[in-house]
Amino acid sequence: MSLTKDQVKHVAKLANLPLTSEEEEKYAEQLSKILEYVEQLNSVDTKDIEPTFNVSGQENVMRKDETEASLSQEEVLSNASKAENGMFVTKGVFEPE
Repeated sequence: MSLTKDQVKHVAKLANLPLTSEEEEKYAEQLSKILEYVEQLNSVDTKDIEPTFNVSGQENVMRKDETEASLSQEEVLSNASKAENGMFVTKGVFEPE
């Protein structure tokens, strides 16, 4: 399948992508090659092939979700440069520097 520059222009317009004339020509050629390759893949007979979802046989290893004791408020705030009333003190977002 070969794409024309007009088709590339249409897709670029739908995606709100401004393209130059050179880019339209370049992408028409590149996208046409991709579509040709997809057509080639679609021509392969796969009716007797079982679908594969994991070729390596590996699976995620997860640790058990266990609760643990957390740091106390004093321990957390011990490294804070500024703390007040049991909370971190930070520079305000809208305050001048």
